[in-house]
Amino acid sequence: MQESIPSICCTARRTSNSQHINIASLSVKNIISKCEISLSNMIRLDGGKFWMGTESPSSFSDDGEGPSREVTVSPFYIDRYAVTNAEFEAFVQDTGYMTEAEQFGWSYVFHLFLSEEMKRDNPRFPQQTPWWLAVDGATWRSPEGVGSNVQDRLDHPVVHVSWNDTQAYCKWSGKRLLTEAEWEFAARGGLSRKAYPWGDLLKEDGEHHCNIWQGKFPVKNNASDGFIGTCPIDTYKPNGYGLYNMSGNVWEWCEDWFSPDYHSQSASIDPHGPMSGSVRSMRGGSYLCHRVYCNRYRVAARSSNTPDSSTGNIGFRCAADCVR
Repeated sequence: MQESIPSICCTARRTSNSQHINIASLSVKNIISKCEISLSNMIRLDGGKFWMGTESPSSFSDDGEGPSREVTVSPFYIDRYAVTNAEFEAFVQDTGYMTEAEQFGWSYVFHLFLSEEMKRDNPRFPQQTPWWLAVDGATWRSPEGVGSNVQDRLDHPVVHVSWNDTQAYCKWSGKRLLTEAEWEFAARGGLSRKAYPWGDLLKEDGEHHCNIWQGKFPVKNNASDGFIGTCPIDTYKPNGYGLYNMSGNVWEWCEDWFSPDYHSQSASIDPHGPMSGSVRSMRGGSYLCHRVYCNRYRVAARSSNTPDSSTGNIGFRCAADCVR
């Protein structure tokens, strides 16, 4: 097990604001579901038993990655890709939904994406993670703040979305978020007890398999994988189940409340995490994860954030129940 590195290094958190949380709840209630679920670009997984978690020396014990235990999940559908800017734009156009970042008026942006002028104009940052700046006007449609847009990134995963925002999208689409158990089952792609969706080696024959940080974090990204920020959702080879970017690119919100020891009491069949909590689980890592600093792009790695938080490296993908 590695020396603990707080998972908050991966993202930044908001200070809770009940007014905005109430607004988000009302917004979700006002969303009207589409008539039927679209299963296009979804894959049916038959479920079954698998080994969840890890006791690898590269794991973070304080995150609750271990112990490795046998878990069973029921059949479900899962998106091949993370939800894109284009898909989220269609949702917003259909519903008029405003994300929490838009309601707050700001969101967290990684410092290297900002000009010196933008840094001077947006001096707020969390003490634990000074590489994240609270940027006015940063939203899903303006990821780096005022003056930026996603028109050349429509096939990239949507970011600056909170867990609460995902609930509105899921209600509209008729889908839901994955549980952590479903997410890890899917990410493993049929492999057992491997570190990554493709095996145990980060690079095979010199080939990159995911969008993560190369260089000295947080000051220099060599971008040898081809990207400094997000990449298109179909970049790199899919895993054994045909799923793309289950490691790196963006963190993906999960349905579960986060707890480092929930699995000591949870069921071994379709576990759903604790009944309540203060932070929601995230999986997959992002373009900011570094192999010697915060290697949480492994399939067993976990992180969390408050339900109203949003950053430039958090997105989501959806699941749907199989009709029995």
